[in-house]
Amino acid sequence: MTDRNRKSDGRVPTAEALNVAGLVEYVDGAVVSRTVAENSAGTLTLFAFDEGQGLSEHTTPYDAIVQIIDGEAVLTIGGETVPAEAGQLVVMPANIPHAVKAEQRFKMLLIMLRAE
Repeated sequence: MTDRNRKSDGRVPTAEALNVAGLVEYVDGAVVSRTVAENSAGTLTLFAFDEGQGLSEHTTPYDAIVQIIDGEAVLTIGGETVPAEAGQLVVMPANIPHAVKAEQRFKMLLIMLRAE
């Protein structure tokens, strides 16, 4: 990411086309996240998962929409396994237990919207 695409608070600028996959980088043995936008309706967060990493099962009062932007992920939603790959979108409903597993490196955009 170039300096012109970086704000002092770490957020990306508005009204500008950006390479989403390039806004977060892989780190060996880690999950990296970067909040892109946040307001009372929800958040947009980019994640880069190294192979073998994940997020343990949890629930949230938000509808969670996952857009895979690189690689492949394995999501578990309400006890069901949902594989997803680059270019695919998965909706995880609010208040339903879900988890994320990286069997290989992958990047995702997570859109959290307040459930009604």
